[in-house]
Amino acid sequence: MAKFEIYKDKKEEFRFRLKANNDQIVLASEAYKAMAGCTNGIESVRKNSQDDSKFERLTSESGENFFNLKATNGQVIGTSQMYSSSSAMEIGIKSVKKNSPDAEVVE
Repeated sequence: MAKFEIYKDKKEEFRFRLKANNDQIVLASEAYKAMAGCTNGIESVRKNSQDDSKFERLTSESGENFFNLKATNGQVIGTSQMYSSSSAMEIGIKSVKKNSPDAEVVE
């Protein structure tokens, strides 16, 4: 089952990552100072991931594809891993859309 994992980084800030059913990370968050901000970020992913226009499709300097999921205010909620092709990136976006609404939250 897909899940949001909440964890603390080296700076003791909260982050989350969305893992698909195969345990692959499909989206990772920015850092949050408080747990409440992190859980709000997860709810924002659930909401905004259902709107394709909130996905910003990008190419890195090295030519790899990735995406950002943005909130209504334009702020980045999460960033994907790097993909070797745009078609692989689109599969990642579909995974976020499919998995985020019902993914459990684990700490």
